[in-house]
Amino acid sequence: MIKNRKAFIVGLKSYKLSNKEKFFLRRYKPWGVILFTRNIKSIQQTKALTDDVKKIFKDKKYPILIDQEGGRVNRLNKIISFDNLTSEFFGNLFEKDKMKLNIIYKLFVDKTADLLKLIGANINTVPVLDIRVQGSSNIIGNRSFSKNRNTVSKMGDLCIKLFHENSIGTIIKHIPGHGLAKVDSHNFTPIVRKSAKYLDKNDFYPFRNKKSFFAMTGHVVYEKLDKVNTVTHSKKIIHYIRKVIGFKNILVSDDLSMKSLKEDMKTNTIKCFEAGCNLALHCNGNFNEMEIVANNSPMINPFIIKKTSQFYKILS
Repeated sequence: MIKNRKAFIVGLKSYKLSNKEKFFLRRYKPWGVILFTRNIKSIQQTKALTDDVKKIFKDKKYPILIDQEGGRVNRLNKIISFDNLTSEFFGNLFEKDKMKLNIIYKLFVDKTADLLKLIGANINTVPVLDIRVQGSSNIIGNRSFSKNRNTVSKMGDLCIKLFHENSIGTIIKHIPGHGLAKVDSHNFTPIVRKSAKYLDKNDFYPFRNKKSFFAMTGHVVYEKLDKVNTVTHSKKIIHYIRKVIGFKNILVSDDLSMKSLKEDMKTNTIKCFEAGCNLALHCNGNFNEMEIVANNSPMINPFIIKKTSQFYKILS
């Protein structure tokens, strides 16, 4: 059932599948689909949308992703407000009162997971394991649990564990760390000049030993590791993620339509696979771009099939 898919994930344009999108999904068979606020009006409508996608693939466990962090990254904002429930709020609570944190955070994850299951989503792109750094771009900001690497790491472990217990997969992001970025990678290319030794001890630390089935690369240039390429396009850094940080599961690129990547869509897609990403992510629903990504993505390989099967086992 999983075998005949291509190694990419796409966004959809609106609240229901257009005929064009149905044809696209049948023809190109992306590995998964990602939801945004533009796709979510109500629980019933979103469930109808995800059911339609799953019917095309004849797969009740077909991967449906969503960015549902809480705080300002809340794709369910037409259904519920999570404005004050930022990762920073939970990180602060962890540092002050672990017992209280365990109770409240479990409630938060349980309720989030319930909502995701009601709309038919089964992968949440959390936790954000980037460390909060003073003077950096606010694109991470309170999406980070803390400026303390241990707090970030431990909250990450708890987040993954609780979502898995609720039959929801997680995607740690933005590996190997976006916290030092001085600019927003949606619009510019962040360049980080710290030494590999510093990074290994600090920003890269929270990504070690994580039991998530998926990780998302950051579109950041780490000058001391690769002067030219962002992580998504860097063989050297993806090798580092695999061998030094030790992440052994599926690597998903961040959105290929972000401005941090300077090539055309075809080159951006090809380079992400050449560097070692397993799945390419394209989010904006632009049909021409989606076709370019689809035509330049390989079929999924035995590694992706094996890891996807492992992920399917946690789904209820």
